[in-house]
Amino acid sequence: MTYQETIEWMFEQLPMYQQQGATAYKKDLTNTILLANHLGNPEKKIKTIHIAGTNGKGSTSSMLASILQEAGYKVGLYTSPHLKDYKERIQINGIVIKEDYVVEFIQKNKPFFQQNHLSFFEMTVGLAFQYFADENVDIAVIEVGLGGRLDSTNIITPLVSVITNIGWDHVQFLGTTLEAIATEKAGIVKSGIPVVIGEYLPETKAVFLNTAKNMQSAIYFASDRVFKEYPCGLLGDYQKHNIKTVLQTIEILREYFTITDTQLGKGLLNVIQNTNLLGRWQQLETEPKVICDTAHNSHGLKIVLNQIEKETYNRLFFVLGVVNDKDLNDILPLFPKEAYYIFTKPNVPRGLDAEKLKTVAESYGLLFNEIAYSVSDAYIRVKELAKANDFIYIGGSTFVVAEIV
Repeated sequence: MTYQETIEWMFEQLPMYQQQGATAYKKDLTNTILLANHLGNPEKKIKTIHIAGTNGKGSTSSMLASILQEAGYKVGLYTSPHLKDYKERIQINGIVIKEDYVVEFIQKNKPFFQQNHLSFFEMTVGLAFQYFADENVDIAVIEVGLGGRLDSTNIITPLVSVITNIGWDHVQFLGTTLEAIATEKAGIVKSGIPVVIGEYLPETKAVFLNTAKNMQSAIYFASDRVFKEYPCGLLGDYQKHNIKTVLQTIEILREYFTITDTQLGKGLLNVIQNTNLLGRWQQLETEPKVICDTAHNSHGLKIVLNQIEKETYNRLFFVLGVVNDKDLNDILPLFPKEAYYIFTKPNVPRGLDAEKLKTVAESYGLLFNEIAYSVSDAYIRVKELAKANDFIYIGGSTFVVAEIV
């Protein structure tokens, strides 16, 4: 099989959450443990950092990887979903996994995958652990896919666990209260392993404290600390919270790794070059200013919309597309009524029809709008409408951003 055929085969094996939604979610770790044993438990051969949270996982993971790279270490980075190419999910020091390795891994283990009905995500996690072990990384930063307790990545015993924040997302899997969601995320906390909490709410702090007590784990609340300020290559005011989380985590990692303040500063500054992270308050053009961001739940969108309010512009334009399991009643009331909207559909099976999005949006007073039948058409159209001193925001879904970065 070629690389492309291999990837297509993986996508076809049992529904993948990013494409299919709820039907792809697995409620136990049986398959992952089975696969790890089959592979000889590569996850036990590497040092890891485990990162969960509703928002900020990707940014936090990338900043930590970048700092460790600047400190001279060989650093694996596992993130999801990918924006442009599957290989983005698995990289070492900013270089994505080789296509040949992906093909060989799948070919070699295909009978096992088929026999045990492994999902796309389970295969990918196994591939990442195997690759990092084979390449003998000094440390691997592992981002949780969804939740924590039952996520396929949750077979590792990391040096430190990190939970960035808790907000409303994936309630159909994780629970309908913040306490329930926090409990799922806190499932990554391991016995005696320190845990860093980025941001917390009164109702989630109790969950974290209780979990840490039960697991006899030291717990650190990064948002309560005052740290030296560092400039960061990732724009967006919200990164200040993620940076605090990173700085607290680095303090703990210094027990195992030599990391100077200079290396730390360079890691934060060079995070995009070092890890190829895209779609975080990313500026695509200047006149008019065009920003895209992968924020896709109420917690993330509130922060992004708050930042837009601080911008100076004449007219405000949005290109918006969402997936079909998104709670529109949760997110649409957040958007400004005076802006102009171009509604579109991301090019994935889960994409919500633009007409449906428009109908619900209008019920929330977003009356100045039109429809474009693809993200690229929407981008062309919004640039026709906007003048040099206007502001364009593109988002609503990771998949919308993936089509324009």
